[in-house]
Amino acid sequence: MTTRRDFLRSTTLLSAAALLAPRLMANAASTKTLIGLQLYTLRDDAIKDIKGTIAAIQQAGYTNLELFGYNKRLYFGLSVKDFSALLKAHQLKTTSAHYGLHDFLSTGNEEELKYVIEDAKILGHDFVTIPYLQDSLRTTADNFKQLADRFNKAGQLVNAAGMKLAYHNHNFEFTDYNGTTGYEILLSNTDPKLVHFEMDIYWVVYAGIKPLDLFKQHPGRFPMWHIKDMRLEPQKESCEVGKGVIDFKDIFKYKKEAGFENFFVEQEAYTAAPPKDAIITSINYIKKNLV
Repeated sequence: MTTRRDFLRSTTLLSAAALLAPRLMANAASTKTLIGLQLYTLRDDAIKDIKGTIAAIQQAGYTNLELFGYNKRLYFGLSVKDFSALLKAHQLKTTSAHYGLHDFLSTGNEEELKYVIEDAKILGHDFVTIPYLQDSLRTTADNFKQLADRFNKAGQLVNAAGMKLAYHNHNFEFTDYNGTTGYEILLSNTDPKLVHFEMDIYWVVYAGIKPLDLFKQHPGRFPMWHIKDMRLEPQKESCEVGKGVIDFKDIFKYKKEAGFENFFVEQEAYTAAPPKDAIITSINYIKKNLV
């Protein structure tokens, strides 16, 4: 026989469980690995039809989008607020975007950086990422030392806004300058608390460097990774993850050493399949083998 006390005890427990369940679900969602895509992978599609492209990215199963295409405070003709709303409507986070910051890096003028920070906050980024260096900024070792100073300054301003600064590499950073490289200069002359690195694993391997060596030499500096595989034939080029020669299974064993937080699939060449098919091939391999 159920007593009044038993009934009250059971309803209290059920109420507590009901209150706790959303928290548990939220915690589970927050710890789930994000599967990221760099929007540049679908650059032609995005230019033609950004809304349809975002829908296709969600349908493919990606949950995090690193942005490209920022121009005069717009994304593909949409205001930052409207673009943010488009991503949210498709349940896509955006923890990072590529911002050129050419004026700031060339002259030190902070005005450009200030409005980038404003827009990055609207989008909810964790990272403001510098994607590339113009040729004129990287011809000597002294150039890279000056860039390191600029990175530190940018890192201060980005940190003050509650985000982090990162730099994305290609292979030119590994040019030798009397026994050192541009990448080593940037790593050694920037404050680890202010400047982080988005390792493009393809370009590191392309330059003949082992990612693990960099993880060991500079532990914790590489919270973001670009993962695109490397096909060697008929020519050396990027390809779908799992279809090339890069051993991502091994590299993913060293996430702790790298300081890993997020990764983004990126692909620049399409020999085997069109971009929207290629991103599905990559995510299928990732889900089965890496996350």
